Amino acid sequence: MADKKKLERLLRVRTLQLGLVRADEAQAHARVASEANLRARIAQLAGDVAPTPSPTPTAGVSLVAAAHFRERLHHSAEAAEGRVRAAQAVAARAAEATREAKRDQSAIEKLMERAAAEAALKEIRALEAAPPSRKIRHDPC
Repeated sequence: MADKKKLERLLRVRTLQLGLVRADEAQAHARVASEANLRARIAQLAGDVAPTPSPTPTAGVSLVAAAHFRERLHHSAEAAEGRVRAAQAVAARAAEATREAKRDQSAIEKLMERAAAEAALKEIRALEAAPPSRKIRHDPC
C-alpha cells in the first residue's frame, strides 16, 4: 500500500512538473512569435525609408538622414535575427523538456497500472487459494 501512495505522490509531482514545463514552452513560443513580429516590423520600416527622388535643395540632407536611419535599421534587423534564433533555440529546448516531462509522467502512470494489475492478480490468486466457504444446505422436504 505504501508503494501505491508513493506512486500517486510521484504522479502528482510529475504532473505538476509537466504543467510547469508546458507553461515554459508556451512562453518560449510566444517569445519566438514576438521576436519574429519585431523582425518583420523592422524590415517594414527599412522598406518604408527607401529613398525617393525629390527636386528640393534639402533633399541631400534628407537622403543622408534616411541612409543613416536605414543603416541603424539594418543593424537592428541583424540583432533581431539573432534574438529570433536564440528564442527558437530556447523554444526547442523547452519542447524537449516537455517531451521528457511527459515521458516521466507516462512512466509513472505505467508503473501505477502495473501495480494495480499485480494487486488484482494477487487478489485473484488469494481467492483461488481460499477454501470454499459455501455450505450446501437442504431444506426440509
